[in-house]
Amino acid sequence: MKLKRTNIESRLSGARTASVDETRLLEEVYEILRKDEAQEQRISENLKGGKNPGGNAFDFELLDTSKIYHLDQIRKTCINYRLRFLDIRYFKGEVPREGISKIKALEKDHGIEIKGFKLMAPSRLFKLEDKDDPLLFAPIGNGYYYLIHTWGNDLHPLRKMLVWPFKNVINLAAIVVLVSMLATLMVPSGLFSKSGTAAEFWIIFFFMFKSIAAVVIFYGFALGKNFNPAIWNSKYFNA
Repeated sequence: MKLKRTNIESRLSGARTASVDETRLLEEVYEILRKDEAQEQRISENLKGGKNPGGNAFDFELLDTSKIYHLDQIRKTCINYRLRFLDIRYFKGEVPREGISKIKALEKDHGIEIKGFKLMAPSRLFKLEDKDDPLLFAPIGNGYYYLIHTWGNDLHPLRKMLVWPFKNVINLAAIVVLVSMLATLMVPSGLFSKSGTAAEFWIIFFFMFKSIAAVVIFYGFALGKNFNPAIWNSKYFNA
């Protein structure tokens, strides 16, 4: 006698029917989905910005201490990499689903509603969507912030070096002098006289320095640029 094969789906369905009323099950599932949707809607509204509460009542025993940062550490990183640290309402992109899921998990674990989100990212991310690496924070209080989620691609490995001239006026002046010196060395010896002299070198250097400095100053004023320490927490486009 050949035994009939077992259909596991029918067995599973039978087990469900025996233990749970289908109407009640649908109602429970609907209620869970409704609450989840309401929570996501509330989080989306909070991510649009609003009044900063100054801190959230996290349970410190549940926090990952490696994700807690002081404002001084955030400021230093922003200055070194020419980033901004602003309220989430200035961000023009979208927080990914994974980030929202992490917020939901934190709210569930700590039994709170998280508000006052801040974002660390390059300036252009606060004007239009881009693919660089933003970091989402929530305030804890007393100048401390909790890193919730980071997404996108990492910053360019040479970004710190590329934005070094914009850290302060001394760095910028040093770069202008260096570029002027290199440009002067590229001028063929004896181009303006039969014998290349030290005086000719320094005259050409001075001309190069004035020209390059003029371009840098014009670029800075024309585009409203400023040094890193002045823009890291500025909400103004032409800062």
